[in-house]
Amino acid sequence: MQIQFNTDSTIEGHERLQTYFSEELEKTLSRFEDKITRVEVHLGDENKDKFGTDDKRCLIEVRLAGLNPMAVTHNADTIEKAFSGASDKIKRVLATTFEKMKSH
Repeated sequence: MQIQFNTDSTIEGHERLQTYFSEELEKTLSRFEDKITRVEVHLGDENKDKFGTDDKRCLIEVRLAGLNPMAVTHNADTIEKAFSGASDKIKRVLATTFEKMKSH
């Protein structure tokens, strides 16, 4: 499973985050890894230099073999919380999608 990270200019320590988030995604999505071709993670601060609540955004897009891509977004007050929320969401979306495919 290939994981690609994209960050805006306001995100600091992106190499450390990339390593940590890659490991977490591999654990979270391990049961789907044979169906996933690529994962793209987009991290950003929607307010840039201004202060705001829940202004950190994480978008996770999963490319699946033979299916359309799926994407989720989560906003929170920190990048770590935004990533965690988006990670939980994509796991639920994939589980639901593949369960529905089994029943057909």
